[in-house]
Amino acid sequence: MDPRDFQAPNAGRVIKTPTGYHAFVPAPLPPPLEFDAPLVLALSRADTALSELSGLGRLLPNPHLLIAPYMRREAVLSSRIEGTQATLEQVLIDEAQADLPGGEPADLREVRNYIRALEHSIARLDKLPLSLRLIREAHAQLMRGVRGDRATPGEFRRSQNWIGPQGSTPETAVFVPPPPVEMLECLDAWERHAQERDRLPDLVHCALLHAQFETIHPFLDGNGRIGRLLVTLFMVERGRLSQPLLYLSAYIDEHKRDYYELLQRTRTHGDWRAWIMYFLDGVTTTARDAVARAGRLNDLREKTRRKLGKDGNALALLDALLENPFVTAGRAAKLLDVSNPTARKAIRALEGAGLLREVSRRRWGQVYKAEPVMRILRADAPKD
Repeated sequence: MDPRDFQAPNAGRVIKTPTGYHAFVPAPLPPPLEFDAPLVLALSRADTALSELSGLGRLLPNPHLLIAPYMRREAVLSSRIEGTQATLEQVLIDEAQADLPGGEPADLREVRNYIRALEHSIARLDKLPLSLRLIREAHAQLMRGVRGDRATPGEFRRSQNWIGPQGSTPETAVFVPPPPVEMLECLDAWERHAQERDRLPDLVHCALLHAQFETIHPFLDGNGRIGRLLVTLFMVERGRLSQPLLYLSAYIDEHKRDYYELLQRTRTHGDWRAWIMYFLDGVTTTARDAVARAGRLNDLREKTRRKLGKDGNALALLDALLENPFVTAGRAAKLLDVSNPTARKAIRALEGAGLLREVSRRRWGQVYKAEPVMRILRADAPKD
């Protein structure tokens, strides 16, 4: 890391470690901020989009039908940013075939762990604030039994890490986070700021917390995924979302270069405004996208329900397919708590309604897919 790149003393300080490399120690939050007209307008747009999404979560007949596929989509995209190759379709198919024998590939396990970490953390918000303890618990869920399980799941690092291309060292890395002793001091300051109220607009506060967490980089592995998970946890804890429906990984993945460059500029130039503008645009874009997809899923549900009439098993299976658009007869039987022949009858009804079709082309353990649901989940974000 070249200390000459860091030109803003108020952003933090560059220190030279006893072994000779340089590291960056960020200044405590919040930085000095000027709320000029463009920033205020961006904040207003993001607040409006977020409020619309939160209101939608209250109005949906069964919000969990949307939460479940969105969690899985976020898990896939957040893991993909870190190099995991699993697709949303692979994750959903694997889940649908849980009643069949077979192991779980490593990439799918990483995505599953992200889902577990997210679900665990949201449930724990009933008893814990957004805190270092909650972060460690989420990390333990995320890293258990995967490639990073040697990176002390649930524990903050006790050695130096760095950010750079493969093969880089602390001397040649683009960025070196604070060493362990300074890191703990930074984390204590981060937690104090995370638990403050009414000092900053919520979305600005969240943008600062996410960036500072990535700068501190407190784990040996999994920092990016935990940092993105924190955004959703913050919004739910502050009551800005009625349901966990906002996930920024799709936006970050699409604008990855800007994401990393703007984070780095908060360190090298103290340019927090550009980062906050990026974050607010991400919230606006993502919230609008979630509202549009939710509307399409709800319209599809109502249209299909009208076709099914009063077939109770088929109606119940329809809702399950909005959570996961892949199903086997065995899984349907478990979901509906009915016999296999009765589950197959419900599947045939959904085939007749144009929602399901068999995609596995095998004589036993057939897999059925609700393609209209998948199209909505994987569609490009709607354009303004």
